[in-house]
Amino acid sequence: MRLQLLFFLGLSALVSEGESSHDAERRMHPVFSLLGTGSNPSGGGRFKRAMPQIVFDALRTEERYAEYWQGLAAQTLEQQLDSKLRLNTQLARNVMLFIGDGMSIPTITAGRVYLGGEENQFAFEQFPYVGLSKTYCANMQVADSACTATAYLGGVKANYGTIGVTAAVQFKDCQAQSLDAHHVSSIAAWAQKQGMATGLVTTTSVTHASPAGVYAHLANRNWENDAEVVADNGDPDLCPDAAAQLINSPVGQKLNVIMGGGRENFLPKGTTDASGAPGRRLDGRNLIEEWKSQHTNSAHYVENRKQLLNLSNHTSRVLGLFAPYHMAYHLDANPAEQPTLEEMVESAMEILERQSAGRGYFLFVEGGRIDHGHHDTLALRAIDETAEFDKAVRFARTHTSTDDTLIVVSSDHSHTMSLAGYSSRKNDIFGINDGQLAADDLPYATLSYANGPGYDSNYLREGGAVRRKNLRAINMKNKDFMFPSTVPLESETHGGDDVAVFASGPYAQLFTGVFEQHFIPHAMGYASCLSDRNMCVDGGVARRPR
Repeated sequence: MRLQLLFFLGLSALVSEGESSHDAERRMHPVFSLLGTGSNPSGGGRFKRAMPQIVFDALRTEERYAEYWQGLAAQTLEQQLDSKLRLNTQLARNVMLFIGDGMSIPTITAGRVYLGGEENQFAFEQFPYVGLSKTYCANMQVADSACTATAYLGGVKANYGTIGVTAAVQFKDCQAQSLDAHHVSSIAAWAQKQGMATGLVTTTSVTHASPAGVYAHLANRNWENDAEVVADNGDPDLCPDAAAQLINSPVGQKLNVIMGGGRENFLPKGTTDASGAPGRRLDGRNLIEEWKSQHTNSAHYVENRKQLLNLSNHTSRVLGLFAPYHMAYHLDANPAEQPTLEEMVESAMEILERQSAGRGYFLFVEGGRIDHGHHDTLALRAIDETAEFDKAVRFARTHTSTDDTLIVVSSDHSHTMSLAGYSSRKNDIFGINDGQLAADDLPYATLSYANGPGYDSNYLREGGAVRRKNLRAINMKNKDFMFPSTVPLESETHGGDDVAVFASGPYAQLFTGVFEQHFIPHAMGYASCLSDRNMCVDGGVARRPR
C-alpha cells in the first residue's frame, strides 16, 4: 500500500507541477524491443511502469522483413478491390440477422487470440462490408437488450427495458403497452406479410429480450410469463406476457422455427418438464400443448438434440425448447442432450428453405450467452460463446449464395471488458500480462472489466486495507474464474460504445459508415423489397432496375 501511495503521489505531482513533453511521452508510451538476447531470448522479466526495454521474440522470422507485410497488404488490397468494385444489387431473397448479445469489439479482438492468434479472423470478419452502430436507447446512454431489439428488429428507438413498443411506453406501463398505436412491428412481421418463411433461434430463453423483439410488444422485458406480469401489479389479459404472445400473436403463430430455451414460461405452476423443472405460469395454461393443437401433424415439438436431428424432412414448423430457462453455456453443455447453435441454425435453414415456396425467408439468430458471461465477468465463457456463435455464422454463409442471401452480423450493445497492457504476441489471452508489473509489484490480467462481481474475487481485505490478489497463484483458465473488476457491482454493466456491423450479400454495401442502430432493419428491408415495394416487380420476388 505504501508503494502504491508513493506512486500515485508522484504521478499527481507530475500532473499538477508539469512535466516535460518528452518525459510525459516516455511515461505514457514505454518502449519495447522485439529482438531476443543470447542469454535471455524470451525476455523473462516483467517490469513496472517506469521500465527498461522489454525483450520479446518476434512471432515468426518472416515478420521481421518488410516484404512479408507488404505481401499481406497487397493480398488485402486485391480482396478489397474485388469485393468493392462489383456492387451486388440483386434482390435479397433470404435475410439472416445474427446478433452476438454483448459482443463488443474487444470481445472480438480477444476471441481472435482464443482462436489461435491476433492475426486470426472470425468468419464474419471476412465479410466485405463493415460499419458501426450507435446503440443508445431513446432514454438512456447505455442500452439494454430490450430497447436495442426494438431498434435492430423494428426500426424504432425505444425506452430501456421495453420491447416492440415506441418510446411513448414507459417501463412497466401496462396500459400503454395495450394500445395498438404504440406497437412496433418487426422485420419478421414485414416478411410474413410478403409470404416469406420466418424463424428465430437463440441460446437464451425464446422469451428473453432479444428474441422477443421478433414477435412481442412488452412494457417490461421481464414479463416472460404471466406470473411476472402479476408480480408487477399488471393485468395479463390486458398485457399478455412474452410466452403467451409467442404462441398467440399473429407473428408468433406464423413463425416456422422457434428454437432456444424457456420451457418454464410455457408450463403451468404445479407441473414439471422432462428435467423436473417446475412450470411458472399462473393461468393454468400449457402453451406447448396449445402450440401443438394450432398446427398440423407436420409441426413438431422437440426438447433435445436427438429429437432435433431426427426431424422429418417434411417438417413445416418446429418448436424446440431445450432447457427450462436459458440453454447451458457451451462449456457446460451435455453434447448428447443439447444441440449447438450451429446445429440449430442448420435445422432452421433446412425448414425455412422448404417452407419458403420460392419467396425466401427471414431468420433471426442470437448468441445470447456471450452477454451472460460478461455480466458475471466470466471472460472465458463469454469468448467461447463468441467462437460458437461464429460457427453458426460460418455455416450460414457457406451454405447460401451471396447472390440472393443477405447476412448481417452485429451486437446489440457492448460490455466493459477491455484488453490492455503490453503483452507479447499470442500471450495467453486469459492469463496475466507478460510485459510489466503493476505499481503494487503484482501482475495484472490482460482482460479486465470496469465494474462487476470480479472485484471481490480479485481483492483481499486485511486490517482495513484492500490489496490485490497475486494472480500467479490463481487458475485463471478455470471457466468459473471471475476476471478483475475495478468497481464492485453484483453484475457487470453494459458498455455504451458503438458495436460493429458486418454484412455480406445483396446490398451489403448499405451497412457501411456510422449509423443509428434502428437503421439496420430498414436497410435489410430495402435489400429484400420489404420496406419499399415500389422497387419490386412480380409480387416482390424480383427487383425493379433503378
